[in-house]
Amino acid sequence: MSDPFVGPGAPTAPIPLAGGPASATARLAGPTADVTDALVQRLRGVCASVTTDAAERGEASRDWWPLAMTWALDGRVPAVAGAVARPATAAEIAPVLALCNEAQVPVTAAAGRSGVCGGSVPLYGGVVLDLCDVAGIRDVDDTSLVVDVLPGTFGDRLERDLRGEHGVTVGHWPQSMTLSTVGGWLACRGAGQFSNRYGKIEDMVIGLDVALADGTELRTEGNARQATGPDLNQLFVGSEGTLGIITGARLRLHPVPTGEVRAAYGFASFEDGLDACRRMLRRGASPAVLRLYDAIEGDRNFGTGAVHPLLVLDEGDPAIVDAVLAIVTQECSGVTALDVSLVGHWLEHRNDFAALESLISSGFVVDTMEITGPWRALPTIYREAVHAIGAVESTLAASAHQSHAYTDGACLYFTFAGRPGEGAADTAAKDAYYRAAWDAGTRAVLAHGGALSHHHGVGINRARFMREALGHGLDVLTSIKTALDPNGILNPGKLGLPNPFGPNPFAEPAWP
Repeated sequence: MSDPFVGPGAPTAPIPLAGGPASATARLAGPTADVTDALVQRLRGVCASVTTDAAERGEASRDWWPLAMTWALDGRVPAVAGAVARPATAAEIAPVLALCNEAQVPVTAAAGRSGVCGGSVPLYGGVVLDLCDVAGIRDVDDTSLVVDVLPGTFGDRLERDLRGEHGVTVGHWPQSMTLSTVGGWLACRGAGQFSNRYGKIEDMVIGLDVALADGTELRTEGNARQATGPDLNQLFVGSEGTLGIITGARLRLHPVPTGEVRAAYGFASFEDGLDACRRMLRRGASPAVLRLYDAIEGDRNFGTGAVHPLLVLDEGDPAIVDAVLAIVTQECSGVTALDVSLVGHWLEHRNDFAALESLISSGFVVDTMEITGPWRALPTIYREAVHAIGAVESTLAASAHQSHAYTDGACLYFTFAGRPGEGAADTAAKDAYYRAAWDAGTRAVLAHGGALSHHHGVGINRARFMREALGHGLDVLTSIKTALDPNGILNPGKLGLPNPFGPNPFAEPAWP
């Protein structure tokens, strides 16, 4: 894995807002909580920076949700915050929550705002809690291979400092590396592109610091495989800021890898490629990167024609990666070997977002839908979901690739593009198409045994599917939410949870 490109260490706007952020208006017409002047003054007494500036509120009220990027062309964001609070230290977070809880004003935690499901959008207004200034490494324990890091730390800067100063790595390498933060990774249960080797973020976390809605602070002590009741880390990892705000984290480390191997193969069918990946994992080989593309995506990205390309990369101790490559080679015997330079091409272009803005600005509606499922069900899930999305009127392309693989199953990443309506400004047609494509694809996945999300989370966009996905599990989650946040102030409208501020304006059947 090469050293990361170091970005600005601040949120990157996904697309310009027409008319500028100061004039941004809300697309989702729901109830809005009032942030009074009195509350703003009280917040300024405990927080380094609190602003009600229109431009700052407008920009802080959106993330990389592709549907909201289409709204930006009309100068709209999903909803608009009443204030933006920017603590300078972790110690300022709990007092902000306590004041907002007392006033019963919603708080939406945000940092890089790189999420693609609307998870950091202040759906009912209130306060955006911008954690970008609560950043940096607090400690590196090289003996135990643990880093203590603050939530607003951007991924590229974390890796730069760990590698350059300590010779270690977390191994978490999402596509949003320069856009996202440690707190965001944890809140959304994120996955990096090298997850087969290093695990997802829930595998990396050892302990957390968390501030609850009423300002109570807790520390989940993490030791190697401790047995002191349920793992409280996993209560907050993936909770998307609805149960508590992560104010610090202890993550597992690894020595910077000294060996690397690469390979590429072309399969006759996507199903054949899936089965080869399954066999590798079954034998204990888990190369850091094991990416299988269907022919549509393979040809689009690599010019590989009708074959279904598999890209393989592993890194670590040379003895281990050589053994992994030997298994990969055995399981791909008889399969066409492709030029290994395809792996290098992927590495060079994997974090390029330019095409997304270009397509949306040209009037297209595009998005990705990542899910996970068991190996036995994945071929059916692939066929049915691609067919369902492709059958939606105005769909121009529907395809998929496998991006993360485990012994029990893998993540499929569906991509779709459509061009509904008469032109770039036809917002209603775009909204209707987007919702229809997501409904078709998601329900095909759920109907055939897949899970709702692998690493993008739920946010606003997937909230309407949570009952189907969890059943009575959603009731249990609601009970936990009620116990930890009785006033419902933490990121309301997300994860399909009920809240006291009103119905979710995107999830309701009558929308738009």
